Amino acid sequence: MEGRTENERGDIMLLGNNNTKYLSDYAPEVLETFPNKHPDRDYFVKFNCPEFTSLCPITGQPDFATIYISYVPDVRMVESKSLKLYLFSFRNHGDFHEDCVNIIMNDLIKLMDPKYIEVWGKFLPRGGLSIDPYCNYGKKGTKWEQVAWDRLTQHDMYPETINNR
Repeated sequence: MEGRTENERGDIMLLGNNNTKYLSDYAPEVLETFPNKHPDRDYFVKFNCPEFTSLCPITGQPDFATIYISYVPDVRMVESKSLKLYLFSFRNHGDFHEDCVNIIMNDLIKLMDPKYIEVWGKFLPRGGLSIDPYCNYGKKGTKWEQVAWDRLTQHDMYPETINNR
């Protein structure tokens, strides 16, 4: 990224790289961060990945989902191209739906140490049943710890009408 200082770039190596490699199994090492230029302000960043795929660990059948990731950054933020490659790396990875969303959240916590994060997977039905696991985390000892508890306990009080899957 020409014209940017190393401090502004963070550890971004994939963005703008024309030699992108699409890994075929779980690859948290592709995740990259950059500095949050507004660490004094609390704000949400939301990613929607409507083409997430993984494999059932028992049958090997593909599972399709939309993954929603929302977080309140602290000092570091996740770079979007690296996040796309990371989510793509699940396509040949076998894990249950609940495990996938928790793995994604844990990897992003380890990467960025956000103030708050939530990951919600809305999986298409297989065998007539859809599964929508949700997990969240608020940084311990901060107001975000209580926000996480409140959002978890109120998460699905008004479930959506599902008519498209």
